[in-house]
Amino acid sequence: MDPIILASGSLRRQEYFRLLNLPYNIMPARIDEDYEEGVPPQKLAENMAVRKVNKILDLLKSKSPPWICGADTVVAVDGKIFGKPNDREDAHRMLSKIHGRSHEVITAVALFNGKGRTMDCRSVVSIVTFARLTEPEVEWYLNTGEWQGVAGGYKIQGLAGCYISNIKGSYSSIVGLPIREFYVMLRENGYPYGESRIF
Repeated sequence: MDPIILASGSLRRQEYFRLLNLPYNIMPARIDEDYEEGVPPQKLAENMAVRKVNKILDLLKSKSPPWICGADTVVAVDGKIFGKPNDREDAHRMLSKIHGRSHEVITAVALFNGKGRTMDCRSVVSIVTFARLTEPEVEWYLNTGEWQGVAGGYKIQGLAGCYISNIKGSYSSIVGLPIREFYVMLRENGYPYGESRIF
């Protein structure tokens, strides 16, 4: 199988690539992650995923570009995007808005087929419900530092799992890569994954 460039520095996405036993190279796409006003959250996530792939294509300037995967996860509360917290105070604000209710977690995946020079982008919307938290619980979580560098200010696969009362949708998508949808994308775009060949 050809290696896939993963246009992300996310350790969670790297873990899923290893789990899937996919050959990959890491090349984080450093783009401006400011979100456009007035664009629906699902479309924003898709735009960001495609922008990450295009950034790598621009950097490579190759006549025979490889497979490239870009992904973006956003948290949306009442249609408002909660990105990565700027600081502890910002993370506190996000958790205060999120707890005791449900919100959307959207992960978009863009896959570029270098051989066919085609781009496929799909997204998955999941619903996460937080239990109601006390202020000491919020402060305890903030003290863990898990909120740093993650959309919405929490990691469902970490200690924040103590606070999640329900999810609807794809757990792997909430973590950062919807592996079912990604598998289907690979297969439908001609990447030889998930099949046995006898030579």
